[in-house]
Amino acid sequence: MKKCKIPCNHISDYIDDLRSGKIKASPEMLQACDYIEETLDDPRVFIDIGKIEKAIELIERYFGISLFPWETFVVALVHCYYKDTDTVVFSEFLIMMGRGNGKNGFISGLAWYLTTKYHGIQGYNVDIIANSEDQAKTSFNDIYEMLEDTWSKSRKFFHKTKEQITNLNTRSYIKYNTSNARTKDGKRSACLIFDEIHEYQTSDMIQVFRSGFGKRKHSRVFYITTNGYVSDGVLDDRLRIAHDVLNGVIKDSGLCPLLYIMPDKKSADDPANWEMANPSLPYLPTLQLEMKKNFTEKEYDESIRLDFYTKRMNLRQTETEISVTDYANIKATNKPLPDDMRGWPCTIGIDYAELSDWAAVNLHFKQGEKRYDINHAWVCLQSKTLKRVKAPWQEWARMGLLTPVDDVSIHPDLITQYIQEAESIYIIKKLAMDNFRWTLISESLRKIGFDARDKEKVKLVRPSDITKTEPVIQECFNRDLFIWGNNPMLRWAVNNTKRVKASQQADKGNFIYAKIEGKSRKTDPFMALVASMTCEEELGTGGAVTLPPLGAFVI
Repeated sequence: MKKCKIPCNHISDYIDDLRSGKIKASPEMLQACDYIEETLDDPRVFIDIGKIEKAIELIERYFGISLFPWETFVVALVHCYYKDTDTVVFSEFLIMMGRGNGKNGFISGLAWYLTTKYHGIQGYNVDIIANSEDQAKTSFNDIYEMLEDTWSKSRKFFHKTKEQITNLNTRSYIKYNTSNARTKDGKRSACLIFDEIHEYQTSDMIQVFRSGFGKRKHSRVFYITTNGYVSDGVLDDRLRIAHDVLNGVIKDSGLCPLLYIMPDKKSADDPANWEMANPSLPYLPTLQLEMKKNFTEKEYDESIRLDFYTKRMNLRQTETEISVTDYANIKATNKPLPDDMRGWPCTIGIDYAELSDWAAVNLHFKQGEKRYDINHAWVCLQSKTLKRVKAPWQEWARMGLLTPVDDVSIHPDLITQYIQEAESIYIIKKLAMDNFRWTLISESLRKIGFDARDKEKVKLVRPSDITKTEPVIQECFNRDLFIWGNNPMLRWAVNNTKRVKASQQADKGNFIYAKIEGKSRKTDPFMALVASMTCEEELGTGGAVTLPPLGAFVI
């Protein structure tokens, strides 16, 4: 085993214990060991051992705790600097571990220490940010209660209210903040702590806080979180960056990813491996008992099963009885579409619940077993439910996946214009849409040659068509046959959809699709794909047809 040569015991001992197996390590943590050692093995790097030891001593004394090895490891990594520029080596930390491991309690002690004279920076302001006030106040209240308990000493150095804690020596504050990001411009934070980022649908709040960030010496950002159920949100974006850092794709980012993640369900089902996602577990008997209880009860309670794997093991799960497919299968659709699909035959699916809300069109192609989909949506900006949609639809519009319509409704001609443009590039074999939605858009579709009376060109989809198509869709997900390009909007729509039994009288194993929640979780892009697949037989085995060049137009 390669011994770590970093001249700090809190770093080298922990890395050695991970590498030797003395501490069970996730693959990502073993990658982090190599990345951290390589980064710190630089003659420009100075590790301030004195500050590390003082920080550990102060946190343990004032908070009445003994820091665990992973915690002293992080404290040490915080105090690594480049000598020539007097900047921190790690300006960002992503700390992901199972629920109950004390990450909030640890970050409380660290945040408090960073405002003190022992850290030594004037105006080192700390902002703690979370989606909800209760979550944002978790670490703040830990610090407040510690000050209450030590007030005979701490009153000389701190002023405290229920909203702000201020160090009198360094004039540094600690505040908590919630998700009303519009009021947070202009802050002069030196340290940002984003708590439970798995709950963040978009990065708007992060961007607002970071807009005034970095003006203080040795500024740092901490993202602390478990896994969660929001897909294609902030956590997934951060994890993609973290893996690229660990894999050497991104260089000199200043990010330190510490990902305590169980590699798979088989590993998670062996209690000997639980430390991989729960580094505090060996030191917390109460947590051990609670996890063993959860492990037993998950066989009887689906909600406990979901939380056990997602929150304790950091393996995201979905509700298997209602979800369309596993999250991993949805992620797997993010593969590049072919460079040139001109002349390919396709079917088209249309879906909308109300044209005053959302609408979507899906172009569906087949090459052998592989399915390729180009999906586009329209959103009515005057929709009464738009403010409830917690998804980055503005970003999707910038990506060209969605068209905002500032009108009382989405005019059907916008949809048919898109289809007509597609027809100039691809060979449309058939168009399909819900039988009960045809009337509202029929006139516009007839103008471009699609009439429901012509069954060769139009299929009006009934629930029985979806029950026949649903097993094909499941097979495509399970066998990794879908290729959608980078379309987070379509992936989002799949996650908003549930499978429900097609018959209430008997369980024949037939399913249709429904919305998980009707107002804020739109399904139109996915249901357009479903419609396009109800007439997939029109494509046969697929195959491209060579056509003359059609210029630069791209759907």
